[in-house]
Amino acid sequence: MRKAKPKKRILLPDPKFNDPYVTRFINNLMYDGKKTVAFRIFYDSLDIVADKMKNAEKSPLEIWKQALDNITPHVEVKSRRVGGATFQVPLEIRPDRKVSISMKNLILFARKRTGRSMAEKLAAEVMAAYNNEGGAYKKKEDTHRMAEANKAFAHFRF
Repeated sequence: MRKAKPKKRILLPDPKFNDPYVTRFINNLMYDGKKTVAFRIFYDSLDIVADKMKNAEKSPLEIWKQALDNITPHVEVKSRRVGGATFQVPLEIRPDRKVSISMKNLILFARKRTGRSMAEKLAAEVMAAYNNEGGAYKKKEDTHRMAEANKAFAHFRF
């Protein structure tokens, strides 16, 4: 590459949990620069998770982190043209992108859910992901299945 790679921006930790991952998630959740609204949605959803999962010995933040781990894909497929044919080549995902994909999938499938408020939808998707079910978990499973099916083309890696 001709240009130098841009430096990674350091995200400040969020005010309530003091965790930069939460800030990153909230930045993905945010619409039109309305960060306060995104913070409220996220914190309300964790309150709902805490109410509904009292019997779990974990804090709502730990449940959310476990849910993200459960929906984090380890491999993905990328299209690669070789001699007129297009192959789906399975590739390992770098750690930064893994986190990004899992957060975006969680938010995407939370938005698709039926519910009254975004906080409720997000809470429902977090609990589903924590229990290894829901749309985001299904997406991860489908991605892994695609990679497994196209394992024969792994030698086309670039």
